[in-house]
Amino acid sequence: MATLKEILTRRPVAATTRLPVPAGGARPAPPVGPALGQYRLNLMAFCKDFNARTQKYKPDTPMSVTITAFKDNTFEFTVKSPSVTWYLKKAAGIESGSGRPGHVEASTVTLKHVYEIAKVKQSDPYCQYMSLESICKSIIGTANTMGIKVVKDLD
Repeated sequence: MATLKEILTRRPVAATTRLPVPAGGARPAPPVGPALGQYRLNLMAFCKDFNARTQKYKPDTPMSVTITAFKDNTFEFTVKSPSVTWYLKKAAGIESGSGRPGHVEASTVTLKHVYEIAKVKQSDPYCQYMSLESICKSIIGTANTMGIKVVKDLD
């Protein structure tokens, strides 16, 4: 049974929206403006808060944001670090993965790259309880599906 405090603090949710927003680049223009404006949320408050939270990343790094809009025109949001595929493409120095993974190798990355990506992804809300080893295995699987070969050391 819920406590009185939980009942009083529960707010009715109007919507939940996911947006790709560049780090430090939230502006009241599209895609942020139309997505939040329809729920009458304070765009400038979101932009300032988002830009402050993402200032440690390089500008234009694609961040995934999940925004929960409440009926009283307030909001909460969580910011996830860039996708594993984005990190792998940057580490491998390529624009896109292989068109035929398993047949054509797009590039190679080292286990050190995989480990560094795993350490960054471990701070994500969905990965914080996963072991570093299991995150690394997941990243290696993603690299394989992109046609990126994972090697111990670069020759």
